[in-house]
Amino acid sequence: MRDAALNRGTTIVVQDPYLYYAKLTQLWRRRYGEWKGDESVGAGGWIHPSAVVHPQAEVHQSARIGPLCVVERGARVGAGSELTSRVSLGYDCIIGERCIVHPGVVIGADGFGFAKDGERWEKIEQLGAVWIGNDVEIGANTCIDRGALSDTVIEDGVKLDNLIQIGHNVRIGRNTAIAGSVAVAGSATIGANCTVGGGSLVSGHLTIADGVHLSGCSCVSKSITKPGVYTGVFPLDEHGDWERNAATLRQLHRLRERIRHLERERQP
Repeated sequence: MRDAALNRGTTIVVQDPYLYYAKLTQLWRRRYGEWKGDESVGAGGWIHPSAVVHPQAEVHQSARIGPLCVVERGARVGAGSELTSRVSLGYDCIIGERCIVHPGVVIGADGFGFAKDGERWEKIEQLGAVWIGNDVEIGANTCIDRGALSDTVIEDGVKLDNLIQIGHNVRIGRNTAIAGSVAVAGSATIGANCTVGGGSLVSGHLTIADGVHLSGCSCVSKSITKPGVYTGVFPLDEHGDWERNAATLRQLHRLRERIRHLERERQP
């Protein structure tokens, strides 16, 4: 294949073309797509005049804060990270190095915590923060809630698409990638090197092992302890009927084998 490509003329031959393409786009961006315009430079990094950065926030001198961003008290933005526009970084939340945060992202809003008091709800104050590691990319209009007591944690190398909801005290392991419109409920743990297909739902207080790959629109309602590819889509039904049908569904392969065995016995 290499010789055939070379015979067609000027050619770049590499082991992994898609990876090479990714690196080529990065080279192009560095050369032609650098951020230019109204930003100002100082000890606090590149900060657009319309951004609001609290005096007690820490922005590395090589970081960039885009138009209409808000960086609250005690928040930190690491070296080489970029908050593009209309990003909200809540108080005491931390973004590591070389991160990219796309427009409309909210990091550190209150987690969804309420206690029932008769017919009304009593707010549970969210006293944790959000800790985001290095080389993380967060897509447009994604929300990552602060923890109730301990922090919500997004580890190094995680990639989040647009319109994702990450609940309070969730932990996402390194190099996991999550596609758009996924919702992860509070206190769930997703392991390292996982992928989550678009539109999937992950219930709270469960654990997904390292190396798990969820197909799009899957609904995870119990912990996954082994790596592998998982798919789960089931029609809406009354809860009791749904549980009975789901229990039966898990036995279908065994029932199929029993039917085949009976059919073989009946053959002349």
